Amino acid sequence: MSAVLSLGLGYLMGCINPAALIARAKNVNLREEGTGNLGATNTAYVLGRYSGYFVLIFDIAKSFFSYKIAKWLFPKLLIAGIIASIGCILGHCFPVTMHFQGGKGLAAFGGLILAYKPWMFALIVTTGVILMFVFNTGVIAPFMGCMMFPALVYFSSHDWMETGAVLAASAIIFATHLSNFRMARRKEDVVNT
Repeated sequence: MSAVLSLGLGYLMGCINPAALIARAKNVNLREEGTGNLGATNTAYVLGRYSGYFVLIFDIAKSFFSYKIAKWLFPKLLIAGIIASIGCILGHCFPVTMHFQGGKGLAAFGGLILAYKPWMFALIVTTGVILMFVFNTGVIAPFMGCMMFPALVYFSSHDWMETGAVLAASAIIFATHLSNFRMARRKEDVVNT
């Protein structure tokens, strides 16, 4: 029951989409502008960087606090926080309030990592930024995070339950970003022909 409640708590928090709220306040439809995504990057592109920063911080925070609240409410369930953040990611990506069409969940994934271990967050973000500059593409960062986080969790805790839970979160992010990867590959193929 604690797992279901943790998941539900996170899902409800994830359904709060700041990009959609800001866009509505400014009478803009982000689905029809820029990349069409309801996340921080498209918000920054369409509505300006300060709006993008706000959305980024909000999306990280909602997952972070989902984790912390669930951990506090259900101390006997060791992965309650991770389950709540998974719920938050699912709520962000597939919100019932927006016909299950939300963002891609990367910032919410970041909130999970930050809540779990801040040093892992710092390491993964730094590695992602470096690789983005080295390979001149932003698409590599989410995939690197999806690989690094479960590996770091396993080698730091040796806990299969925690590792399995963060693998599930990573799989969601990997799936939501596959279209970005395919698009980047098509552009690369066009440049190389």
